[in-house]
Amino acid sequence: MITPRFSCTQTDSAVIVSLYCPSIRAADVEINVDDTLVTIHVNPYFLRLNFSKPVLEDDSSSAQYDPSSGNLTITLTKENKGENFDDLDLLAKLLAPRKTVQETPSIEVLSSESFPEDELVSRTEALSIDNDEFLKASENDWQLPQEVPPPLPPLNISAQVHYGFLSMHSGYLKHVTHTENEINELGDDAEVCTKAERRLKRVKHEDDKWDEEHYMADFVDNEYIQELIHWSNPYIADRNPIQYTEKENMAILRLPRKEYLATENQTHDLYLTLVTLLFSYSYDSRTSQLDPTPESAWTMCSLTPAFTALDPPHSFRYKGGPHVFPEEELEETLVPSYRRSLAFPLYRSFALAEKCREDVAGLLSKGKRMVMRCLLEMKDILDHHEAYYIYSKIWLDDFCVWIQADASDDILELLGNTLIGVKVRKIAIGWSLQEIEKAVKDALQGERESDSDDETTDDDSDAA
Repeated sequence: MITPRFSCTQTDSAVIVSLYCPSIRAADVEINVDDTLVTIHVNPYFLRLNFSKPVLEDDSSSAQYDPSSGNLTITLTKENKGENFDDLDLLAKLLAPRKTVQETPSIEVLSSESFPEDELVSRTEALSIDNDEFLKASENDWQLPQEVPPPLPPLNISAQVHYGFLSMHSGYLKHVTHTENEINELGDDAEVCTKAERRLKRVKHEDDKWDEEHYMADFVDNEYIQELIHWSNPYIADRNPIQYTEKENMAILRLPRKEYLATENQTHDLYLTLVTLLFSYSYDSRTSQLDPTPESAWTMCSLTPAFTALDPPHSFRYKGGPHVFPEEELEETLVPSYRRSLAFPLYRSFALAEKCREDVAGLLSKGKRMVMRCLLEMKDILDHHEAYYIYSKIWLDDFCVWIQADASDDILELLGNTLIGVKVRKIAIGWSLQEIEKAVKDALQGERESDSDDETTDDDSDAA
């Protein structure tokens, strides 16, 4: 017998048992209710449940089978309505056999007097249980061994996965390893990796690329990085209304004509993904001072998790609609971007990453026209790259259309205002940044003290 996968819930007056029993005949289902013990049998499935309180099988009880899903739903009436059945989520406890009171076996002491052999045999036979009666008792015992079945694996009827904007795209990366795509972190599995696998590959690649010595060198010799940090982005400083250039208008006219029916959660995730796109754009804009270089396409793609590992932010814990962005969630969204900015490009500085976050906040606060301009510039750079143009197809084309048609200036401004106050903790990056920086500072302080001692010694010698 197979123990089916099942779950139990309750209402004020009933207990509902849901079983997964595909390909059965509903007419063959047998249900037996005995106080707290419920048994369900339909070939080849058998389930025995021992509840904490009694149930009844009456006119209010029911059993329904959905052949399309294979789910059998059984509703049993509580003997005492309003009672709360404990531990319905503890499946192993429900499957445990009902404890029975073991009576002390009685021993009949026969008279010590001797009996004739024929009489002793007849008395012994009288004490035996008829074989048929034993089998019948065994059949009604229901104490068959059973265990909690393992959970079902995720249903996947195809090896093909989808990715990109609203997971609308597939097939773009079938031959990715045969191209000059240096940022792909999924290898030949790009078209079959699940979301969980993509994230694991991304994190591992970031850890592999992390170079402690490079970070220490940029932390010590940061004169040029300080110049980049103090550069003022003219897009943010300009207070004039945004007027698109002829080139930008032509690019907008060439965008696909689409309509997107996104859920609230999907819309929320799109705003989070937009933050990571603008972070990559801001890093390149700040390090190139709005004068793109031949490395700009690589830089922006390398810093964008949605491109390198097809791993955009996903909001699992924070609910509340597309216009609610807790600071904790925005920190989680930015951590991969910070990590990548410290592991891949030429300039690796936490202070520079912080400045890019401030740039993103400033761009968002100026509304969707400014965001559109940034995405169009990013798209233009990728469109002219022989390998990275695919990320423009699966992300930026749709994002540009969505920004103009569906994005809200109010939500973008709210997101920008929240982002400016977000604190990304160094401990969240995962590479002991605080310890590394402290070690560097201590070493520099030691060198200064040593130099100071040397100068004092020289002065004393001169005086002598």
